Formats: sequence, structure tokens, C-alpha cells
Amino acid sequence: MLRWTILLFSIIVCLNVTAATNLTSLSDKGIDSWEPKEFSGESIYTIDEYKGRLALKALSHNAASGLVLEQQIDLTATPYLNWSWLVEKTLLQLDERSKKGDDFVARIYVVIDGGFMVWKTKSLNYVWSSNQDKDLVWDNAFAGSSVKMMSVRGKEAQKGQWYQEKRNVYQDLIDIFGDKGSEQANQKAYKYIDIIAIMTDTDNSGKQAESYYGDIVFSAM
Repeated sequence: MLRWTILLFSIIVCLNVTAATNLTSLSDKGIDSWEPKEFSGESIYTIDEYKGRLALKALSHNAASGLVLEQQIDLTATPYLNWSWLVEKTLLQLDERSKKGDDFVARIYVVIDGGFMVWKTKSLNYVWSSNQDKDLVWDNAFAGSSVKMMSVRGKEAQKGQWYQEKRNVYQDLIDIFGDKGSEQANQKAYKYIDIIAIMTDTDNSGKQAESYYGDIVFSAM
């Protein structure tokens, strides 16, 4: 009996460890299910081999458009967002906290969709900042406190180098938008995200950016 209990426990652990959802699946053209969203001009996204890995290449010249996936993710099951990215051209001399400088060479963001209750819509942007320090959080210049920017990479990051990232989105949402006071209340507020997006944008500055994204994966650990 003990042996079967240990075996069952091992299977459960393995399932929890390996639980993951690859949202882009670049090698299998999974990115084709993402919808283009244009805000101001069109950034160009293509799949290409770059510096040793398959990547989503993003080119932007005075443009702001992204790729959007409407898919609900249960953050209590797979709270970790994993991705890699590389930047070749940064946007110098911008105040990215201002409307004129609200451009980013690379960003991945998640959205809690409030639907008709617009005030409940929240977005967290994980950005590669060309001018801010790493690990800063600020309100979006256009949307205010409902959209938060987090500089996962900052001005000290190296161009032409792949960086691997891992963020606990569930915990980040609690930390950034506020702890509701109990696990039950936090789950009610932050358990699900509804939209994931990728964007390289330069419309406010009129500059050029060149960036690369690896697969985007949500995982249990």
C-alpha cells in the first residue's frame, strides 16, 4: 500500500512540474493563432532563425501594432510566464513614463478583461526599457493606474544578447495592483488573465526598433 501511495504521489508531482502551455509554438506555427492589432502604423512580425534559436522578429519604424491572443489562463494552475528576448536597436533619450516617450523595443503584457465593467480591466506590461533602470514599476502614461509597466530589463541590458525571463504573474498582480486581504479574495481578483499580447512600438518617438522574442510559455513551476 505504501509503495502505491508513493507512486501516486510521484505521478502527481511530475504532472505538476511538467504542466505548461506554449502559447506561441514558433516551430509549429502556433503564432498564427495570434491576431494582429494595429494602434498607429504597423510593426512587422516574422518568424526567423536568429543567433541560435527560432524567434519572432519585430521591426518597428514610427509604428505601434502588436500580436494578441485571447486565451484564458488559470494562474493558480500555471502562474509562471516564461520567455526569452533579444534587442538589437534600443530607443535612446526617451522618457518612457511620459506620453511622448511611451515606446518600448519589446513588451509582453497580460490583461484581465473586465468586460462591461471596464473599471475592472487591468493590464500588466513586462517591458524592455531603453532608459529606465531594471525592476521599476510605473503607471502607463496614457491609461493611468489600470495599466502598469514593469521594466524586466532596463538600460543596463546588453544589445544582441538573449535573456531568459520567468515571472510569477499571479504574485506580480497581487503585489502591483494590491493584495485583497485573503487568498480567496486574491483568487477572485487575479485567478484568470484573458488576453496576452506582444508589441514592439515606436509611434510616439518616431524611432526604429528591432527585437526578437522566443516562445511564450505558462508553467506550473
